[in-house]
Amino acid sequence: MSYRENQYKFKNAIEVEQYHTARYGAPGQERQKKVKPTSEQMEKRNQYNKEKLARRKMRAHMDVNDYFTTLTFRKDVRPPDMVAAKVCFREFYQTVGKEYRKRGYELKWLRNIEVGTKGAWHIHVVLNRIPDTDLILRNAWKYGKVVSQLLNEKGEFARLAAYITKTEKTDPRLKEASYSTSRNLPVPKPVQKDREHWKTWKDIRIPKGFYLDQDSVREGVNPHTGYEYRCYTLLRVRRI
Repeated sequence: MSYRENQYKFKNAIEVEQYHTARYGAPGQERQKKVKPTSEQMEKRNQYNKEKLARRKMRAHMDVNDYFTTLTFRKDVRPPDMVAAKVCFREFYQTVGKEYRKRGYELKWLRNIEVGTKGAWHIHVVLNRIPDTDLILRNAWKYGKVVSQLLNEKGEFARLAAYITKTEKTDPRLKEASYSTSRNLPVPKPVQKDREHWKTWKDIRIPKGFYLDQDSVREGVNPHTGYEYRCYTLLRVRRI
């Protein structure tokens, strides 16, 4: 049974998507009945796609020596709403970007502005680190504390992508959240291949130097097409 395979290749990870379609369907494969997804299912799918894109942006542009930073707001300068909070962040990244350019670098970032159910605001930011980044951030943020740590390599940013894209629907501690990224984070196009036979897990070849990330495995029947799909990620044993 033929199918299409997309491979997204990054420095330390390979994401694989395999799926049947009407065009790449399978002679003899019994197509399942298409089911219209519920609004809840659509929300979960949209959230999954958002996490997936954030993960790919980080895998393409970030490294473990870059920063995961939290910007806090003092009580006396908390923004009245999300619009005002976005203005605060825009002022911040414009100032930081200017300092980066002075030093010959380009600022890249992903961020989530969050307000908790008790009214406390903060902003999580993933950004590329350069010499003096800690000083640049501290001088640029005038509303509260700047707390930075190096990125965690575990899962090659998969958990971090889920964390930085969370919403009030995925985290009950949040009242509101707004996710965004800089525009200079393109994701590489996948390498597409048409395969003749749908493989079982034991027949899938794992390249030397990689291993299967068990947490990344997803498979089932696509409710939109009625055909099988499978996706998984291969991670490099030793990061480069």
